[in-house]
Amino acid sequence: MEIRGFTEQDRTELRALAVLAGSGSPTESLWGHPESEAAVYLDPYLDREPESVFVAVADGELTGYLVGSVDSANFPSEEERMTEAIRRYRLVLRRGPALFFARAVADTLTSRLRRREPAGDFTDPGFPAHLHINVAPAARGTGAAEALVHRFLDHAGAAGAPGCYLQTLTENTRAVRFFTRLGFTPTGAPADVPGLRYQGERVHQQTMTRAC
Repeated sequence: MEIRGFTEQDRTELRALAVLAGSGSPTESLWGHPESEAAVYLDPYLDREPESVFVAVADGELTGYLVGSVDSANFPSEEERMTEAIRRYRLVLRRGPALFFARAVADTLTSRLRRREPAGDFTDPGFPAHLHINVAPAARGTGAAEALVHRFLDHAGAAGAPGCYLQTLTENTRAVRFFTRLGFTPTGAPADVPGLRYQGERVHQQTMTRAC
């Protein structure tokens, strides 16, 4: 297995891997439109900060990837990226995404009525870097994910970032255990995730942090 930096030639294979890698997780499908989901969670990193994207390669094929930013203050927020994707792909006119975002609005209102702030971006100058990681099901347990995280943390630390954060779901217990083992600590209370359901139930976002 090789861990290396992203090259533009990887883009097409990465787009396919992004769909495959979430299989079986609570975030396997968000609003059911892979192209616009990639426009939020993959393409901006490839376009804006490709030096912070790393891939795992085994037998000549990509088996995992990590995207991130060493300074989140200079990277578009998730809300900004999502708003742009909704506009560009006219998601309000597509039945599946439109239902998701309508439910998200209702969930947000419900959370606030219960005095629970819904999930959102995390801001802390002590943890300016952030990451997202995806590994194909067949590569889980091979060490690829751990190697990707350590490669990014080294990269972020060398760029001057004192710490890094990520956001996962409490319902994704495998991910929580994995990040805990790598030294990430839950920071703040879990927050309601508007719109998303797993096995018919609402899910909750947990921010986790660690020093680079």
